[in-house]
Formats: sequence, structure tokens, C-alpha cells
Amino acid sequence: MQTQIASWARDTDFGREADAILRRCVHCGFCTATCPTYQVLGDELDSPRGRIYLIKQMLEGAEPGPSTQMHLDRCLTCRNCETTCPSGVQYGHLLDIGRNLVEQRVPRPWRQRLKRALLRKGLNSPLFAPALRLGQALRGMLPEALQRKLPRHRAAGALPDTRSHPRQVLLLAGCVQPALMPTIDAATVRVLDAIGIGTRLGVGGCCGAVNFHLDDQQAALRQMRANIDAWWPAVRDGEVEAIVMNASGCGAMVKEYAHHLRHDPQYADRAARIVALVRDVSEIVAPHAAQLRARLARAARVGGAGKGEGKDEGKGGGEAHAPVRAAFHPPCTLQHWQALRPRTEALLADLGYELQPFSEAHLCCGSAGTYSVLNPDISLSLRDRKLAAVAPTQADIILSSNVGCIGHLQSGTATPVRHWIESLDERLAEARTS
Repeated sequence: MQTQIASWARDTDFGREADAILRRCVHCGFCTATCPTYQVLGDELDSPRGRIYLIKQMLEGAEPGPSTQMHLDRCLTCRNCETTCPSGVQYGHLLDIGRNLVEQRVPRPWRQRLKRALLRKGLNSPLFAPALRLGQALRGMLPEALQRKLPRHRAAGALPDTRSHPRQVLLLAGCVQPALMPTIDAATVRVLDAIGIGTRLGVGGCCGAVNFHLDDQQAALRQMRANIDAWWPAVRDGEVEAIVMNASGCGAMVKEYAHHLRHDPQYADRAARIVALVRDVSEIVAPHAAQLRARLARAARVGGAGKGEGKDEGKGGGEAHAPVRAAFHPPCTLQHWQALRPRTEALLADLGYELQPFSEAHLCCGSAGTYSVLNPDISLSLRDRKLAAVAPTQADIILSSNVGCIGHLQSGTATPVRHWIESLDERLAEARTS
């Protein structure tokens, strides 16, 4: 694509980056076939190709308006288009540039500003957890739309003391997950303990994604620097071998710290070293799949044939639990941002999950962080489309690896939706008791 970047942007860091991205686009339209918003709305301007043109026009001197802002806002940032693109267009980074420029030049109506500010402040506030507990206590009195957003409280259970393990990792504290679904972090600690890895909890805070995608990129950069400062002593001194992510949305954002801080002389090198240590929890567990499956197999031999048990020969050797019939929803941040869908699905199969294929597994479920609050109609349409695709599998459980997707999908189905690490933790607990 030919470009003529305006003088006000031409010699800036963002202008040069945007120009390089735009020039890779050959406007072939492959991206429209896999764009969730284009699938729902059928509007070219709600496709990656359309949004690229809007950003290009702005960078070439056209004045953006509320319509430009609306179409960029509607993007789920799923990056499915990047997986599809034959030219390697880094659409996600271009969108970040476009949104930031539009935010500076197009005033939002006060209602939008208030809603976005409340989301930014509320989700990052220490008051989020007590407010959530109050909401869960008053669940029956809340509007149905709010009830859908509130998961029922489940106890996290006891945590083992893992400080004696020679192998240690850091686990991102995050913002909403510890309060919203504390069972995910607890399950992660227990599963890693079972394979001889100790976990340091509560280090760092929000990854910055909430602020970054809600018009406050500077606040997000401050959160990134704060996390690097919190992790740096353990990383510098070689006390941990990895920084583990059990929310793929956080993992996707943290893996981009080096990109976002590349022009920061104080943090660029440290950010690169941090990113080199970031691992999704599936990457940590995968080398130990045979060990875990053998543990389940031993329990099956001791416990005999009962519910969830059978004569299946596992990779760990001996009898194993009968495969769990599951549908795996790969979050966009796992499959498109990090390209970890194949590895995660292979791990689940190794652990005895009988994964049921379903159509459109590549499409976003509509959660996308705060998107489900800001664009509820599109979000619910995508949720229902995803669940309709999963329904024919008759899966006993829907597995995923991101807190937002899990809560969003659970709000539309009676089938249990869990992080796969929770499900594995439950199976290991059953094995221990048997």
C-alpha cells in the first residue's frame, strides 16, 4: 500500500512505525473472512481492512471524527486478522497508534468518558474485591445484566508451602482475577507444586491492559514499569526461572512490554529480559504431562472403575481415568497473540481430555476485556454464536485459559466453564483422595 504520511507524523516514532505497517498491507481482504465484527455487522469499516484505511487517512492528514472513533472502538483487538494475513501486517500495533491519535483529537461524549473512567478506576481499585463480594451477596436483587457478570463464589482451597522447591516462578498478581476467580491462582499453585515447582504469589499488579485499551496508554506504561520494578530483584538475582501467566490476556500484554517500552532508556533492556522469561502456564506444565497423567493412572488402578475412570492406556503408563469429554475455547490472546493454541490442545490431550472439535473455534467469544460492557450487543452476539457452535459437541465441560472468556461464556450456558488448570487440579485432588 502506498502512503503519504503527513508532515506532523512523518518523522515521529509512531509515524515511522505506522508507515512501515501500512506499506505491508496489500488490501487483499483475507482479514475480512476472520474478523468477528465484520462477521456480525457486515460493514467494511468494521473490518481490519476498513480500519486500516481510516488510520491511513488520518495519518495522511484527514481529520478524524466520531465515526472514526466508533469503528476503531468496535475492534475486539482479537488479532485474528494477523493470523490470517499473508503479508504479516501488524494490525494490532497499528490499531494502538490509531486509537491513541483519535483519542487526542476527538472528544468523547461525557457518558462515554464516565463509563470508561469508572472501568479503569474500578477494575484497578483495591475496593474491587469487597464490591464484588457485596454484589455476590445481593445477587438476586441485581439487574439481570449485572447478574450475568457476577460469577458465583467458589472457595480457593488450601495452598501448599512451596518455598522449599529448588525451582521457583513468579505468578502475576493481576487485577480482577484474584477476586473474581481465586480458584485459578490456587489451582496453578497446587498443580505446579505437584511437578516440583514453587510459586511466588502476589508480586506486581495489573498488567496494564485495562488502561491501555481504555484510552490511557500512559497509565498503562506506568503499570508496566511498576511490574518490572516488582519482578526485577528476583529476575536479576536468578531466583526464578519464569514469570508465569495463567490468564492469556495478561500474558499477551506482558509479552509486549519490550515493544511498548522500547524507547524508554531506563526500562527497554529490563523489559526485554522480562519478556524472555514470560511463560503461559501451559508452557510450564507441558514437559510434565506424562508425570501428571501417570499420577492419575495410579489413582485409577487403586480406586477401581468408577465415574471418570476406565481402562484407557495413558502416555504416563498403566490405566488412566477415562478421557474427559471437553470443548476447549482458545482465547484470542492465546491463539492469535501468542500462537499457543496447538501446544495447549496437545497438552490437554496428553492429560486425558477428549477434546471435541467445533466450528469457528478461531473466532472471538466477545469478551475482550471490557468490550462486553462497552459493546454488549456485539459481545452477546458473539458469545451466543460461540456457544451454539460448541453445543453439538455435548461436552461435559468447556475449558479455556482466560478469566474474561470463562466468565463471559459461563453467563450464557449451564455447562461448566473452567480454566483447564482448575479442572486438572480437581482431577489431581480426586486422585489423591482415591
